[in-house]
Amino acid sequence: MDPMMTDESALAQRCRRLLVALGLAGADTPLRVTPLSGGVASDIARVETPEATYAVKFALERLKVAEDWHAPVHRNRAEYAWLSFVSGILPRNAPRLYGRSGEEGGFVMEYLAGGSVRLWKTTLLREHPDRGEAAAVGALLGRIHHAATRRGFDARPFANADDFHALRLEPYLLFTATRHPALSARLTALAEALHRSRVTLVHGDVSPKNILFRGPDPILLDAECATMGDPGFDLAFCLNHLALKALHLPGSRARLLANIGDLWAAYRPHVTWEAPEALESRVAALIPALMLARVDGKSPVEYLGAGEQAAVRRIAAPLVAAPPATLAALAAGLGAAFGKV
Repeated sequence: MDPMMTDESALAQRCRRLLVALGLAGADTPLRVTPLSGGVASDIARVETPEATYAVKFALERLKVAEDWHAPVHRNRAEYAWLSFVSGILPRNAPRLYGRSGEEGGFVMEYLAGGSVRLWKTTLLREHPDRGEAAAVGALLGRIHHAATRRGFDARPFANADDFHALRLEPYLLFTATRHPALSARLTALAEALHRSRVTLVHGDVSPKNILFRGPDPILLDAECATMGDPGFDLAFCLNHLALKALHLPGSRARLLANIGDLWAAYRPHVTWEAPEALESRVAALIPALMLARVDGKSPVEYLGAGEQAAVRRIAAPLVAAPPATLAALAAGLGAAFGKV
């Protein structure tokens, strides 16, 4: 072991090697490394040098969940490629990037902090006033998805269908299918359709926990699942979180269900690759399946109690079997059902 590292944790040693490899620090540079929480798939740290503060990220082979869940660590490369693409077309909606090392399996980006920076998940759970976040996220997703359907887009870094299967389809839809035999065929069919799709660049983890706002601008992080796929997955994955929080937060229920329509209305004008109605129908069908997955899949949301989990099963299962055709109908049905919980 390098004698300079004898007093450093394994994570700190890894951060030092990465910063040295990228020319951001020297072997003797003092570092303060603070592990960051909030994710199950990566080691993330705030790294302070005398000159700057960075965010450093390394993918984990075994994810930090109760179920046995393994995923390829090279997904770190796809995430960096996704962030690079977005920073090139929408620099206000991406962190500054400082480089990636394939040998070290990690990358360095801007550490986002300050009074104007807020995490969308926190503002939702604390029931802060609505500042148009859902519409801003919908517009951002629409611009990204549209840009990746244009001629000349380089899809080669995102040929990650097998990684997407390991990170999303198996732990969410297919694992949930084993817990709900009556819905197994339907959940499996949804997963297979998603696995076949190559419509546009999909982020794969559009969750409020991965969305920071810097002033009015949303910044979408944690693109480890980035792949060419169905844009409906990104929409459904995000809207599902609004639906679950609408159940959990009765005082914000009407607003959160209205936010489903706000996000879709801001996204819809960017849909040029297919009929918007066809995409909306797929999203409306996928949301109930993801509701079940966030209760009975490998990565359940942490804020739902046992009674709320039971309500999700009772409400979502019939909608998986017979989904509504529109998001407005889905939101209205969820609102009526949640009011009886």
